[in-house]
Amino acid sequence: MNSLFRKVWETVAHRSGSSSGSGYNPNPNPISEYDRFLQMMYMQTSSTGEFDRIPIDIFMQILKILGPREAARLRAVCKSWKFLVSDNRLWIYFLQHQPDPWNSVFFAETHLRSSYPLQVFPTQMHDLSYMHIFGQRVEVPGAVIIDGGSGYCKYGWSKYSSPSGRSATFLEFGNIESPMPTRLRHFFSTICSRMQVKASSQPIVVSLPLCHYDDTEAAKSSRRQLKDAIYATLFDMNVPAVCAINQATLALFAAKRTSGIVVNIGFNQTSVVPILHGKVMHKVGVEVVGMGALKLTGYLRDRMQQNNIHFDSLYTVRTLKENLCYVALDYEAELSKDTEASFAVSSNSWFTLSRERFQTGEILFQPRMTGVYVLISLLVLVIR
Repeated sequence: MNSLFRKVWETVAHRSGSSSGSGYNPNPNPISEYDRFLQMMYMQTSSTGEFDRIPIDIFMQILKILGPREAARLRAVCKSWKFLVSDNRLWIYFLQHQPDPWNSVFFAETHLRSSYPLQVFPTQMHDLSYMHIFGQRVEVPGAVIIDGGSGYCKYGWSKYSSPSGRSATFLEFGNIESPMPTRLRHFFSTICSRMQVKASSQPIVVSLPLCHYDDTEAAKSSRRQLKDAIYATLFDMNVPAVCAINQATLALFAAKRTSGIVVNIGFNQTSVVPILHGKVMHKVGVEVVGMGALKLTGYLRDRMQQNNIHFDSLYTVRTLKENLCYVALDYEAELSKDTEASFAVSSNSWFTLSRERFQTGEILFQPRMTGVYVLISLLVLVIR
């Protein structure tokens, strides 16, 4: 650190000397009101001798080079440095250079920090101390994410962008004749064992699959009982913090929104969920249709068999669906285009698809393509 300050001090001395000799201001940008306020406060509280001659912009650059830990230690030097180190812009810079995307951090801190129920008008940026936020994010360990579903459950760490494994969903895990608390405990213990983590050492976030979605008293009671059972089981396992939240709500938060319509295409069903300020609007109505990812995979399998495309397993079909299929913006126009593309499922098995690529996803919007006329189009569900 001494060598760094020495080099900077030499630069500052040279800069001030050349500036005074020529009368030319090397910084053509005007100083903002906030910078002028910082300069005034810095001059009034300064008590560091020769270091007082360092311009604030240079000092802030030094802090950025030193990093968050060393910058935090400099707060103990004097009042002026404590004031400058606490500047929100410095800690926003540090947060922007963390693994988590800055826009996600900013959304979480301004919209979700007040916990549930969410504020209609979120706290503005200047009301937050990002130095405090940075410290909290460093101290709090990563949470275990358990994403329940109708087909299978995915789990992993919050600091990673993808799950680390999957298992049967907790609605079907273990002996379905056993009481729900017993099954839940077995389920959560198995996941902690697979992740090689003690349940008592990490917070856990559980995303609840959309079930009992009606606005009836029976559905409300079922949703409440499931959530209470999850909380009771995890706290009985000494988990330090638990959050059980609807899947659709988490999906909306991931898109940095608190209100909107979530179209959730699950394993066995597709749901359209209206959400206002983080709350599922059951009174408005949650629409569900019995067509999900499994149905799309089955449709692609049938199309490949009709076109004499041979494959070994349903895993091959699912892999092709996930890597080659897409939804056409204009289905009729897409029919006249050359959409042929190939993908290698393994080193010696190449598959080529053409119209199947966009026809697979189209069955969500035109269910009659599957020969079933009782299902409602996804577009109609959203409009409802």
